[in-house]
Amino acid sequence: MSLALVSDAHGNDRALAAVVDELARLGIDRAVCLGDMVQGGDNPREVLDRLSELGWPVVLGNADDFLLEIPDDSPEEITDAQLEKRLWTLAHLDERHLEQIRAFPRTVELGSLLAFHGSPGSYDDVLLPESDDDMPWRVDGFDVLAGGHTHQQWTRVVGNALYVNPGAVMSDVAEFAILTGRSVSFHQVAWQ
Repeated sequence: MSLALVSDAHGNDRALAAVVDELARLGIDRAVCLGDMVQGGDNPREVLDRLSELGWPVVLGNADDFLLEIPDDSPEEITDAQLEKRLWTLAHLDERHLEQIRAFPRTVELGSLLAFHGSPGSYDDVLLPESDDDMPWRVDGFDVLAGGHTHQQWTRVVGNALYVNPGAVMSDVAEFAILTGRSVSFHQVAWQ
């Protein structure tokens, strides 16, 4: 059975809707979201409502946790523009939306798949195709590791597991991946 991997919509409901429509066209009704689905775009409320309707598991990403609390130890500089967008986003969400974000776990296990945002241990960790150190991603007991965060579609073997990053929904062309066992295909769909 196939499963879609979706990540980094960053509050862009038009792009997310295009992905949902494309998945329906492809006959895929199961997905897991790998974080950063809400904060950053103009449709945070609509994205959360859509995710609630779909019932897909959603992993907590650093940008979404930023809505709940401003971190003291962020590895990235927090800009005035990010703080302003955070306040704007919070003004457009109800308490039920914040509860929905609070319920996002840091990892999701689906059989032999472990889903997370950055790494299994931290949503801030960055793994890139050229990264030499992949120790934070080496976990036993899973055939597939799925993470987002870097907005790049790519895959490689980490330890004994296949690591997959589906790219970013919020890109100019919305990106996602479809996983069937340990086989992955990358997809893009125009949404503009």
